[in-house]
Amino acid sequence: MEHIYLDYNATTPIHPEVAEAMIPYLREHFGNPSSAHWYGAQTRKAVENARAQVATMLKCHVDEVIFTSGGSESNNFAIKGYALKHRDKGNHIITSQVEHPAVIEVCEYLETVGFEVTYLPVDEYGLVDADDVQGAIRPGTILISIMLANNEVGTIQPIAEIASLAAKRAIAMHTDAAQAVGKIPVDCPILGVDMISIAGHKLYAPKGIGALYIRRGIQLQKFIHGAAHEQNLRAGTENVLEIVGLGKACEIAARDLESNGRHSRQLRDMLEQVIVARIPSCRINGHPEKRLPNTLSVSFPGIEANTIISELEQVACSPGAACHSDKVIMSHVLEAMGVPVEYAMGTIRFSTGAMTTEMEIKQAVEAIVLTINRLIPTERVEPVIFTTDEQVRLTKYTHGLGCACKLRPQALEKILASLPRPTDANVLVGAESSDDAAVYRLSDKLAIVQTVDFFTPIVDDPYHFGAIAAANSLSDIYAMGGKPLFALSIVGFPSNRLPMSVLQRILQGAADKAAQAGISIIGGHTVDDTEPKYGLAVSGIVDPSRILRNNTARVGDKLILTKPIGTGIISTAIKRQMADEALTQKVIGIMSCLNDIAAETMLRYDVSSVTDVTGFGLLGHLKEMTVGSGVNARINSQAVPLISEAVGFASSGVIPGGTENNLDYVAPFVKWNDNVSRVLRYVLCDAQTSGGLLIAVATSESEKLLANLRAGGIVDASIIGEITEIGGGMIAVV
Repeated sequence: MEHIYLDYNATTPIHPEVAEAMIPYLREHFGNPSSAHWYGAQTRKAVENARAQVATMLKCHVDEVIFTSGGSESNNFAIKGYALKHRDKGNHIITSQVEHPAVIEVCEYLETVGFEVTYLPVDEYGLVDADDVQGAIRPGTILISIMLANNEVGTIQPIAEIASLAAKRAIAMHTDAAQAVGKIPVDCPILGVDMISIAGHKLYAPKGIGALYIRRGIQLQKFIHGAAHEQNLRAGTENVLEIVGLGKACEIAARDLESNGRHSRQLRDMLEQVIVARIPSCRINGHPEKRLPNTLSVSFPGIEANTIISELEQVACSPGAACHSDKVIMSHVLEAMGVPVEYAMGTIRFSTGAMTTEMEIKQAVEAIVLTINRLIPTERVEPVIFTTDEQVRLTKYTHGLGCACKLRPQALEKILASLPRPTDANVLVGAESSDDAAVYRLSDKLAIVQTVDFFTPIVDDPYHFGAIAAANSLSDIYAMGGKPLFALSIVGFPSNRLPMSVLQRILQGAADKAAQAGISIIGGHTVDDTEPKYGLAVSGIVDPSRILRNNTARVGDKLILTKPIGTGIISTAIKRQMADEALTQKVIGIMSCLNDIAAETMLRYDVSSVTDVTGFGLLGHLKEMTVGSGVNARINSQAVPLISEAVGFASSGVIPGGTENNLDYVAPFVKWNDNVSRVLRYVLCDAQTSGGLLIAVATSESEKLLANLRAGGIVDASIIGEITEIGGGMIAVV
């Protein structure tokens, strides 16, 4: 089956006529519209022609259209611009609980600068009640902002009725129509609003262009300062190429509104009817009649949305809102509608468009039904029969990635603190030190060290996943100064989603890595699970007098890190198919590398404390060391070895949820130098899988240890900081 696009609410392809209209302004007409010569005149005419096309679609005056960079800017301009211009008349704004973040976050910002905002509830269909709007109005109300149509469930709001209420009280009315334009009529005289936001990429124009309708007489505070472009409201040389595209798209939207609406509704209804008939447990969200003709929000109980998305790889759709496409969280829209959690977590949005075909819908619905039926929880799961040996992309079968899917460290600490501590004197290391391994004394000369670790796939190849999981588990033994003896496998496997040959490759990868460490995997335990998970319980031995802990660092120690960081970010890029093969293999090599040589080398030096860097990130594990040791530390961010590509991916927003949690977790203990960028802060907190050892060693021996580590092939080993003083665990990052 070819890839099928059913995510038109997220973005639309550029219409062929739009692309054709733009070409002359890409190749020939390059002049600045503000220039007085012939070249400038050609682009000025193009901009004003596009303005007229937008105005014609909206049935407004041409001077009421201002071009922006998109829907988000239009919303910001309308709400901030009006509120700040008229704050002398009042400070109260009314919006709804189901607005796009580009409205809600603007309102939340205004609350920090003295405005008050009422967030109106909605009914079970996502509708705002006009009576609630009336009841929320008070003497200081200056602005109402309610979206025309919801981007997640498609519900169309009674904007004309609300605008009438606002007009009677001389209150300005704004509507975010980004999702409505081109699907339903957006007619200024009928709606009666004062401001309308438009986003080009929602109606077959390019991304990065939008418009704001501002009714004559409405005054806004200038949003972008500079020259007098766009009626002295938005400075900046006009984006002629994309303005031309938006204008043409608006012309097409007006021309084809009826036929496109009919086409989208027919295919949407076909999709909905088959899904409801064949998966009767599903739930349709949004108003049954007052809904965009192309939008279908459907919830499948007991299944996580990202699991569905991963399995439904050839059908492009969104889990809830497109803005939350990489997070399995309850949508604020579904929450406001009162959708039960067990349904909300399994919500998928399908949206049809002008280019969707009936054949695509027929193929998509078969794939959807097959996927959902395979994922529906049952008491007995029969192994699925696979007839081909096509390569499995393992990360698509999980929404969590490796150690990045650990429990939030804040929550785990509270639970562990509430549990009774062991009273057995032979327990030498337990949960109190946050070490990943436990140590139990058998005699004065011998103690047993044990650890258990498992996680979901961080790479696509099953063999490499098994090898990385084994290396990660063994690292806990090495970090304690121990020697591994044997291991047991821990397996969670979705036998109804993956062939057993995949499990065999995972186990083989782990067995080969264990053999490299000089041990055997001699048993284990398996359960049938919704997603693949693998790890080891490892047993080893250690001299009780030479145990290395993570809470015994000394003032003056240097800190050495043995592996570069950034694997959590790169793993996320791998899952999103953004990492090339060379980078993938590079990161596999880093994560598969055992910490045995580093451990053997450090035992020859005056090492006071060690931890391995995994799910809580470099700073999270260092925080455990500093707090447990009662010391403070300083880290030189420029000395920390990084996987260079991780910085680029983090800059583009490729950041796992576990990394975001880590940044919050260490916030009370880290003082950041202003020169450390937000992106670098994420990388330093990145949730690692099979990371390196963080070693606290006497300053006098630090350079010798570093030299021997590098001589042993650990070329990325670096001195990254030092333990500075007795303290409460604070970390200065410079």
